[in-house]
Amino acid sequence: MTEPFWEVHEGRGPFLLLVHGFLSSRSQWLSNLGELQQYCQPVVMELYGHGRSPSPNESEQYRASAYVEAMEAIRSELGTSQWYVCGYSLGAALTIRYALTFPERIFGHIFTNSASAFAEPDTVRSWTANGASSANKLRQGGVKAIERIPVHPRHARRLPRQIYNALVADSKLLDVDGVANTLEHTMPGLSVRHELHLNTQPALLICGRFETSFQSHREFAEKKMPHLTVRETDTGHAVNMQGAETFNAAVETFVQSTS
Repeated sequence: MTEPFWEVHEGRGPFLLLVHGFLSSRSQWLSNLGELQQYCQPVVMELYGHGRSPSPNESEQYRASAYVEAMEAIRSELGTSQWYVCGYSLGAALTIRYALTFPERIFGHIFTNSASAFAEPDTVRSWTANGASSANKLRQGGVKAIERIPVHPRHARRLPRQIYNALVADSKLLDVDGVANTLEHTMPGLSVRHELHLNTQPALLICGRFETSFQSHREFAEKKMPHLTVRETDTGHAVNMQGAETFNAAVETFVQSTS
């Protein structure tokens, strides 16, 4: 199995895995790492086809279940019996699935707004039915096609300049095949909507309240997910980037109360 790129930022306390979103990179955590290092050891991982990670040829490696196994391999390599995991958007779908698969390996898990994690069956069916054609269009269109995707960093308008510049620079590392395989093989298996009731460990949703389309998902999570705490922020989707101070404080409180 090809390992995704990951790196440890030395700090104090337990390890905390950070997983970014679609077309993003490790740079999205730039405003968080310094504070996080005061009470944990951040471990930054990049998705296949993104940043410094490879783009495996085997489609199976892009599946959510394979990412879960890759995360577990990282934990084992770190030599820790338990850690925290934190996911953003698409990354949140993966870290929640990890928490549900290996609850004994986490102290708790943190996530931000994620439409993919809470996708309803009709959406999942659409991703499954259209994944191959969307991926092929992307392969045919190449880099320009990736740049036209609305969530590409170049379209962001409300990010701090330092993070915006770093994400745009990292976007040049996006691999067409890797991104296409993400659409075709990762997206259909992301939703954990109907598994949330299985959660057994402390969970924290740091929710950007200005992303109105996510609010129904938030309400669903509050009703269905045991052991969940919600911390609201005055942000949109880019919770940890637009509201770094609030995000950092919420994570600190959560870690100190659960480790």
